[in-house]
Amino acid sequence: MRLEGARMDLIKKIWTARKLILVVMIPLSLLPLPLIHPCSESSCAYVLIVTAVYWVSEAVPLGAAALVPAFLYPLFGVLKSSEVASEYFKDTTLLLMGVICLAASIEKWNLHKRIALRMVMIAGAKPGMLVLGFMCCTVFLSMWLSNTSTTAMVMPIAEAVLQQLICTGIADSLEDSLTVYTQDEESNKEENQESSMNHLELLDRKHNEKHHVCMLSEELNGLALKPGFGPEFCKESNGYLPEAPISIPAPPKKPKIRRDSLYPTKRDHMICKCLSLSITYAATIGGLITITGTSTNLIFAEQFNNRYPEAKVINFGTWFIFSLPIALIMLMLTWIWLHCLFLGCNFRETCSLSKKRKTRREILSEKRIHEEYHKLGPISYPEVVTGIFFILMTVLWFTREPGFVPGWTTLFEKKGYRTDATVSVLLGFLLFLIPARKPWPSAFSSESKGDDDEEEEEDPLAPMITWKDFQRLMPWEIVILVGGGYALAAGCKVSGLSMWIGRQLEPMSGLPPWAVTLLACLLVSAVTEFASNPATLTVFLPILSALSETLHINPLHTLIPATMCVSFGVMLPVGNPPNAIVFSYGHVQISDMVKAGFGVNLIGVFVVMLAIMTWGEPLFHLSEFPTWALMPNVTGSL
Repeated sequence: MRLEGARMDLIKKIWTARKLILVVMIPLSLLPLPLIHPCSESSCAYVLIVTAVYWVSEAVPLGAAALVPAFLYPLFGVLKSSEVASEYFKDTTLLLMGVICLAASIEKWNLHKRIALRMVMIAGAKPGMLVLGFMCCTVFLSMWLSNTSTTAMVMPIAEAVLQQLICTGIADSLEDSLTVYTQDEESNKEENQESSMNHLELLDRKHNEKHHVCMLSEELNGLALKPGFGPEFCKESNGYLPEAPISIPAPPKKPKIRRDSLYPTKRDHMICKCLSLSITYAATIGGLITITGTSTNLIFAEQFNNRYPEAKVINFGTWFIFSLPIALIMLMLTWIWLHCLFLGCNFRETCSLSKKRKTRREILSEKRIHEEYHKLGPISYPEVVTGIFFILMTVLWFTREPGFVPGWTTLFEKKGYRTDATVSVLLGFLLFLIPARKPWPSAFSSESKGDDDEEEEEDPLAPMITWKDFQRLMPWEIVILVGGGYALAAGCKVSGLSMWIGRQLEPMSGLPPWAVTLLACLLVSAVTEFASNPATLTVFLPILSALSETLHINPLHTLIPATMCVSFGVMLPVGNPPNAIVFSYGHVQISDMVKAGFGVNLIGVFVVMLAIMTWGEPLFHLSEFPTWALMPNVTGSL
């Protein structure tokens, strides 16, 4: 027994220190590679493998693991320290900083909440339309904010609606009978209600102060209503039921809960699952649309522009034109898949736009959403300014180099100096200067001021955002992680490792381009389920670039689909932060995420392949091998 206890203690200690053991053993076990083969390719491969293992295993924080090339490349003579340092801060970093400034202003002044609630109010409270409304607003917000921030913003709103559904939930047998008519229809049908609906109206006339109306259909005959539950009794009959004392219960504080669940009905639980998962999937879909929507898009854009500096094909406009149809198709297919999986295939019942009849739960849910929206009050001056900046940034991004017409950069004499980051940083900088209060006095604003505005009155020139607001949202770990990816790519290019990898992949030259792209998509989608999205893409981009050059395939044919598919790590809570946020609310289990996420994965790969084979070919000229793709071969051999 003592021996077994000692073994168990040793195993526990080893398991507790597993990350430290991995951090120490991986570099030592791989050290013979650069010692036995002392060349730049093997040294670069050593650094690449160590960093990749640290990223995939998360033995150390992602940002810390991204610093490994900063000291190993100079030690092995792959790159100078100054050259490595310059890779950690690129144009995309400035682009991200400007976007974060705008995101900080959106969050600070609750513009995101106003947009989300308004879109949900338009969609209505029918379960199917409610899910679609939340998905649409999440996709829109995720285009401009990070997926994690968007999910963290929208989930509390969705949770309030779900709690309203749970608190007002009733048994499935009551869903059809407890139907409330709208005020217009009720006034027209009140007179002939007794003859047409076969209901028993129980009126308590003992007290003239209030009249309680109890609507009970014949389906309720089998329900056990205990007499004496309430203080008052109704003894009138209309001939359908025998005269008997029936109580009028007071409004219950809590719904009747099933013994095996915290949800009133199984359907309520399915709605909670469907709505929760739809938000994390919609955040992922929205992040695909813009080049700044997610960190993986930024990683691809910077690595592609660094490796192929002569290729002027990737910018905000071209990416948006290519990815917007993908997002729209994925949005509809994902909604249909989740609806069929959790709510069934009766779309007429759950997606009806008719407002003639509404169930009790739908009216209460709409009331809750309207209450949350009215709490925001009228639109404020800072929200207007933030919205103007939001529209202005988008327009300037689109019109910089649209391609089919000259952009605003042609107004300047020197070409190639202005990028999307220029616009982003300029507008972000102005948010630190523009006052958050109107520059002119307003009688309405002076009357509506409360105690919350006392601090602002002390400083009438307080800006739209402060450095603390920016600091709170700025993902510095992602910045360092992206920089580490740039450093690894630069090392692979200078050392010639990318050329060596390309030569090893020559046996795949017999495959058609679509097959190579499909294999890359499936491989990346599988790996990203267990590793972080940025780390997975950073490892695969140099390999896929070398593969494309070796097979004489347009690199965009493999890089763009792989970049999009790396975001489809939606089957597990560890796949990405939005999954973890949704999972933490407790409505879904891992089995639900795996089942629903597998379908979303297949939908994503299918739609991306459809896009790259159809409208992607004329947009990026994918059918031909471009001349700019030959540039790395020349520089890599230097």
